[in-house]
This record gives sequence, C-alpha cells and structure tokens, in this order.
Amino acid sequence: MIRRSFLAAMAIAAALPIAAWADAPLKVVATTGMIADAVRQVGGDQVEVKGLMGPGVDPHAYRQTRSDIVAMTRADLVLWHGLYLEAQMEGFFQDLARKRTVIAVADGIDKSKLRAHDDYADKYDPHVWMTPELWRDVVIEVQAALTEVHPEAAEIFAANAQAHLADVDRLTAYAQDTLGTVPDNNKVLVTAHDAFGYFGESFGFEVLGIQGISTQSEAGLNRIGELVDVLVDRQITAVFVESSVSDRSMRALIEGAAAKGHEVKVGGELFSDAMGEDGTYEGTYVGMLDHNITVIAGALDGEVPGRGMDGKLSAGF
Repeated sequence: MIRRSFLAAMAIAAALPIAAWADAPLKVVATTGMIADAVRQVGGDQVEVKGLMGPGVDPHAYRQTRSDIVAMTRADLVLWHGLYLEAQMEGFFQDLARKRTVIAVADGIDKSKLRAHDDYADKYDPHVWMTPELWRDVVIEVQAALTEVHPEAAEIFAANAQAHLADVDRLTAYAQDTLGTVPDNNKVLVTAHDAFGYFGESFGFEVLGIQGISTQSEAGLNRIGELVDVLVDRQITAVFVESSVSDRSMRALIEGAAAKGHEVKVGGELFSDAMGEDGTYEGTYVGMLDHNITVIAGALDGEVPGRGMDGKLSAGF
C-alpha cells in the first residue's frame, strides 16, 4: 500500500527545482517484469524504468545484486510485488524503506480476493498477475504510487492507466471466449509449480502443479508418482513447462506416464513468474497472458486464432 502521505510527497516535490521535474523522468526500479511493464504503461515518458528480474528469472529465489542495490538507492521510487513473492529480499526492502519510497504494489489487494498460501498459514498466493481482473488492482496501485511521488503528472498517469486497463479488460474477454472453447473434460492444467491457481479459478480449470506455490518447495518422488497416476487414470495428454522453472520434474512426469503405457506431450512453454524477452510482444504483460491463454487453449483442443488476441504473438498456433 502507499506508505507516504500526499502532503509529504508534495513537500518533496516543492523542494526540488522545477527543471528537475520538467526535464528528468522519474527514476523507478521495479522487481518483476510485470510490474516494470505496468510502470511503463502508466508512466509513459514521465518515467525511466529499471526492472531487476528479466526473462526466465525466478522471483521466489532472487536475491539483490550489488548493481541492484545501487539502482534502488538512487531511485525516486522502488516498487516490489509483495505477498511474499520476493521472499529473499523482504528484509532489504524493509531497511530501504527508511530512506527511499518503497511500495509493495500487490499488498493493497483486498485479501478476500486472494488464495491462501499452501506453505505458510499467514501468507497468500502471490501470482495475482495470472488473472487480468486481479492485475487491474496492481495497475491502479502503480498509478497511485507514481502520482504520490510525482503529482504534477497526475492527469497523464490517469489517462495512461485508463488506456492500459482497457487492454487488460480486453484480455479478460479474450480469455473467457478462447478458453471457453476447450472441452470441459480437457480443462486440467498440469504445470511445474502452482502458479496458475488464480487462472484456474477465473477460467474454470483444474490446476495441478508438481511443486507448490513457491518454486523453493521440493517436488518429491511421491508427488510425481501421484501425478503420473492422475495422468494415466484420467487420460490427460498434455502438460506444460514454464519459462522460469526447470523442466526436470516435468520430464520425470512424462517419463513416468510413458512407463505405464500412456503418452503425454508438452503442450507448450508458459510464462509463469517472468515474461518473455525484452522488446517482444510476449515481453509485455498483455503479450505474456495472450501467449499463455492461446497456448493453453490450443494444446487442450480449444479453438484459437492464429496469433492470439491481436495477431501479435511471435509463433502461430
């Protein structure tokens, strides 16, 4: 949530030379690619954004580097996810908040909307970006944070946020239409870790992860054996690997099913905790979800357009 009062932000703004606001963009550091994209969408040319975690990086295990520390201590605003996603960095953020404006943008989501964490009684599933309806709340929090630190650009931030939220809403409609074409008996999503719980709840899929909500939980032989039995008994033919998680356990799952005479294919690679390559459509939030929705629906016998919602996906389906 926003931790500094509006008056405090105004006082900081008043203390700075007018030219500093007019000429220099706001320096923002964001932990995940999803947050960095939200800042770029809302901030536009008013911000200069540095994302700490690039494609393929697992935020559950990430620790700040020396260059990260330098960037954050020099930033006007530091945005992190919260909800125990960046578990290895929480202590650092608590210390940094005494000196800089540091905001956990997902912590402000109404807790009644969140899933309980499967490993910690007092925590919640942090993967809220997996459903556009929850991500809207994060975008709004990003807008509030930018406005608090740079109130002079409030109208710009509001207009940009409104435009971006319209795209997020279109994404919800696309997901409902496209995933709705998947036959009911195919609506089982088997992934490397339990990052797709909100996705499943929103779009009517049963989600089975080898690991728990955090990639730091171990995938034991018993869990793999249980899932092999599920694949065989229910004749599930497609599973999904993740760009930020090793596919070793998923390969063991496929091999285990094969040993029992049941063929399972990799339905595709999904973006779970990190987006696609920088500079690509899949390297944006909308592109990331468009990719996941289209890959899942296509692999599970749904009807999908050739290149996703707006024809921008890098690969055809």
